[in-house]
Amino acid sequence: MNIRVLRTELKRSVAPWAGAVVLATALAFLYLVNAGWGQGTTAWTDQWTSMALWIRGLLFYLWPLAVGLGALQGLRDHRSKMSELLSSTPRPARHRAAVPAGATAITLASAFALLVLVGAVQVFANTEYTHLGWLPISLVGALSLVAGAVLGMGTARALPSVLTPPALAMAAFVFTALMHTTLGRTQTDTATGIPITEPNRLSLLSPAVQGVRDALVTLSASVHVGQTIWLLGMAATGFALLVAATPRTRLIALAPVLAGAAIALLVLPSDPRRMYVLDKAAAELVCDGPVCVTTTQRAHLTDLAGPGKKALRLLHGALGDRAPVSVRENATVPPEGSTPRWSRETVLFDFDDDVVSAAQGEELTSALIAKGMVPGCSPVGWSGTGGEDIARTVAVGWVLGDLRSLPGTGLADLRRQFDIDAREVWKDLEALPRAEQRSRIDAMRAAAFSCEGDALDALSGGASR
Repeated sequence: MNIRVLRTELKRSVAPWAGAVVLATALAFLYLVNAGWGQGTTAWTDQWTSMALWIRGLLFYLWPLAVGLGALQGLRDHRSKMSELLSSTPRPARHRAAVPAGATAITLASAFALLVLVGAVQVFANTEYTHLGWLPISLVGALSLVAGAVLGMGTARALPSVLTPPALAMAAFVFTALMHTTLGRTQTDTATGIPITEPNRLSLLSPAVQGVRDALVTLSASVHVGQTIWLLGMAATGFALLVAATPRTRLIALAPVLAGAAIALLVLPSDPRRMYVLDKAAAELVCDGPVCVTTTQRAHLTDLAGPGKKALRLLHGALGDRAPVSVRENATVPPEGSTPRWSRETVLFDFDDDVVSAAQGEELTSALIAKGMVPGCSPVGWSGTGGEDIARTVAVGWVLGDLRSLPGTGLADLRRQFDIDAREVWKDLEALPRAEQRSRIDAMRAAAFSCEGDALDALSGGASR
């Protein structure tokens, strides 16, 4: 491709505007919309993999936009009524098609790269864990914008109409929506009978990915390979349509995208647990004595070590040999909707847990004691309040010898009601002999750690409240 011609194309075509629109739209979503990508340890500015996955998630909207803008670019010759004139020149059709396609590809890839750069600057300042596992996620995302735009250009060349760009954009949006709802999801039940939906192989044909539930989750290598094959087939079909001149050649041009889809479906994993997988390097533990965090959160180890060790001492003083001996960030990613599994030997916590995330200083010690006494039995990915919060508050008061409100356990009005209910249970517990108190605490912990029965009922002596 002639560089001078390409430079002229970039100056005079709508290709630069396509990149600007995609970049501006993405930044508007990230900075103006209050959504999951700005919260907790999975924020798009907190970790490298989370950043790449959240930006890929925006392709739910950006990819249809790229397809529509590509179609608008593909109508240029038709709008200027130069199609017949250009086809009569001795210059090969593939050379003519390469210039606008290359210009559009460069601007969209550059826009995506700038978007990643904006996130990378912030992530670099917020984490000590640096790796390259996020790079394939971002590269496939850039390829999806390019492939979508080239497909839009080729389709508009084959179907020259003012309705083609909006129709293609809408069709692309419907496609991504279906891949993330009905066609791309499979309904199943958890072991406890809770109905959930899981992504299936078809969902991976969408350029977008699902929201980030855990900072330790990444895409598997087979997903990258399968999606790359599919997108290359899409781009090849788009380019073939740009140079096709007869109905027969346009029909043949569909072969790459169909072949790409077929091969991709053979490569892409069918098991959801092989699509979104645990990043083992990120989940490695970094420890200060008995207190450990994952590599992604090692910057928080210094602040956590003191409160963690103090919590273990207090738990040992209250529970004796039955007390946990370590504090560790939960480095597993159980399936959504499953029942949590807890260890009596280890206080497991998540930095995104409501009680832990809202705690500072001495409150962090109380929060870790709370997780060591009543860790919580809400299904993974769900949140619940009620009896467990009351039991947790009373249990921490029993260990510390003083009832106090725990941080971050709901709205202020709800928290006040929990404190009132906890005060009643606390008075009843305090009135009992020490041996009976210990018996009820043991029964509460048995219910809390097995997730069988009700922790508050056990703490109240079996009386329903």
